[in-house]
Amino acid sequence: MGIYDRWCDSTKEKENRKYYWTYVEKDGGRDEIRNDLAKTIRSHYDRLEIIAEDVKRLGYEVASKILKEAMPQTAKGRSGDLGEILATELVEEEIGLRIPVRRLRYKDGRNMAMRGDDFIGAGYDGAGKKLCLLKGEAKSNKVLGKTTVTSARKVLNRDNGRCTPDSLLFVANRLLESNDHDDNVLGRSLRDEVGLKSLRADRIDHMLFTVSGNGPHASLKEDLDGTGTNRDHYVVNIHIGDHQDFIAAMYQEAEGLGDD
Repeated sequence: MGIYDRWCDSTKEKENRKYYWTYVEKDGGRDEIRNDLAKTIRSHYDRLEIIAEDVKRLGYEVASKILKEAMPQTAKGRSGDLGEILATELVEEEIGLRIPVRRLRYKDGRNMAMRGDDFIGAGYDGAGKKLCLLKGEAKSNKVLGKTTVTSARKVLNRDNGRCTPDSLLFVANRLLESNDHDDNVLGRSLRDEVGLKSLRADRIDHMLFTVSGNGPHASLKEDLDGTGTNRDHYVVNIHIGDHQDFIAAMYQEAEGLGDD
């Protein structure tokens, strides 16, 4: 079972190709997923098997120091990264597309935001032949408002709603470096798309993913109502009342490898 089913109660509305999903923490839900979420956070910065090898070679304390060097130390950096991490997990759990590259492993600096699309989901249609993409923008705010929502939608709409070429090429090249055949096939498909731009709008869906302390601001539903019907549109909010304290606590948990 994934993180979200154990962590949150959800409300899901659908009209045509528009999806409006809101999540609120269950009583005791945070404690239920705390250890798994900490592990998930670690996995977005490094492969878990490499972290385990660090522990084996150097012990927990030194391994924790190495891991900490990859993680942001500012509140803003942690908030932005956790938004992308939670969005990635939701796409894979709830929609079934892969987010094939954990891009936080490739940051230029741990406190710097990466350029390009926040997350890209990829897969094939039911017949397994036609490429499908999801272009995503993630926002994490103590107080979510219309300005943030409008800005995110503007990013989703740029490049005629397509994944930006540099973001798509980055994912494609990482997949082509893999030793996994399926990764290579998907990477080739993505690289071809950078050049051919052959995907129609109805095979490039959009997600506006938000995490906030004030819950789903009215502008989220207004934004969704204003979108077209030529693709699937997902607008998502995770309401975490103690937004900043939650982020600080989860990064402390993720950095502290302990002896578990």
